[in-house]
Amino acid sequence: MTAVKRILSQTSMGGIALMPVRFGHAVRCYTPTFRQMVSWVFTSREYTNYTYELTLRNQEYLAHTISIVTEAPYDLAIGYMREIQEDVEVRQHILNRIRNSSLRHSCDPGCAFGRRIGWYAFVRILKPRVVVETGVDKGHGAVVLCAALMRNQAEGFAGEYFGTDINPKAGFLLGEPYSSVGKILYGDSIESLRSIPHIDLFINDSDHSEIYEQNEYRAIGPKLDSAGLILGDNCHANDILAKFSAEHDRKFLFFREEPAKHWYPGGGIGISFSRDKVSTGSNQ
Repeated sequence: MTAVKRILSQTSMGGIALMPVRFGHAVRCYTPTFRQMVSWVFTSREYTNYTYELTLRNQEYLAHTISIVTEAPYDLAIGYMREIQEDVEVRQHILNRIRNSSLRHSCDPGCAFGRRIGWYAFVRILKPRVVVETGVDKGHGAVVLCAALMRNQAEGFAGEYFGTDINPKAGFLLGEPYSSVGKILYGDSIESLRSIPHIDLFINDSDHSEIYEQNEYRAIGPKLDSAGLILGDNCHANDILAKFSAEHDRKFLFFREEPAKHWYPGGGIGISFSRDKVSTGSNQ
């Protein structure tokens, strides 16, 4: 068969004759995804903000990315990522909140964090005083970030979390003990950001229109230390954070997710930082 393909590729009709071969290659690439999609349609309750784990290889790449940005050892980064994945109390908290919520019919009864394990590692390494996340939705990120802040607090590094969302029902997963270090501000994110005087770590995950995202970065500009960290949750769809970084003499990297056993191709983390020094919120 290989010899036949070789001969056909050298003829004027080869391009047409080999079309079934090319089609077969393409189908093989997407067949696993199609099967996952069909399975997900019948087994999942989610219709937005899908939850999934990252592949082990992807977790390794994420740990290396965090190590480069923070200049912390790779082992420390991946160790913190495992810390949140193995946190039984966090998982049980989330499962209980889902089980007892009126929104349980649109949430999968599981606990998968995806790229948020990277958010957790950044907070554990940098020890920020103020973490802000715009766009909370169910609150997986809120719980993960507050769990990191609580661990930091136990080690002597105080910090607090502010989430913003226009939906008054957003963030139902955030409750005690994690709400002891964080709260959600309801209303327009731009307006909410004006009430926060200082930000060490900012996560954009609200309205993903380019103009609104750009306005959020403009709003936090005066409040963010020159060495503060920005994590963009929509950088797989636009280059707003990359442009903001270039305009403000900041470095930019993008990490793309590789979901495990899920049809969704994944989002990612856009990372805007200063090479001079990544902020530690003056906790260290």
